[in-house]
Amino acid sequence: QVQLVESGGGLVQAGGSLRLSCAASGRTFSFTNYAMGWFRQAPGKEREFVGSISRVGGITYYSNPVKGRFTISRDNAKNTVYLQMDSLKPEDTAVYYCAAAVRFNRPTTPILYDCWGQGTQVTVSS
Repeated sequence: QVQLVESGGGLVQAGGSLRLSCAASGRTFSFTNYAMGWFRQAPGKEREFVGSISRVGGITYYSNPVKGRFTISRDNAKNTVYLQMDSLKPEDTAVYYCAAAVRFNRPTTPILYDCWGQGTQVTVSS
């Protein structure tokens, strides 16, 4: 089983930046076996795909609302995936979750992921 722990959330003004981290661990776990994704969920809304990164890290994929503003990267030596968020907008306010998928290399829906973190709150003020 993989454990995922997000960090880096907080309060930021519109136009600002935040970097989220997600550290993965597990007893019989190989980080490079997993594609990693980021999702977010605002109050009263469904969980929304933000982006994903392939197992080795060469391929990234983003949803339209964040394309050009958010960047996903991973450090396989540190078992960590990052979400760099720039030009933040109030509508980016949500709880952000990282997730790991072992069966798919570019999963974009929650059901395709096997493990989830607990989430970290991001609040963007106007």
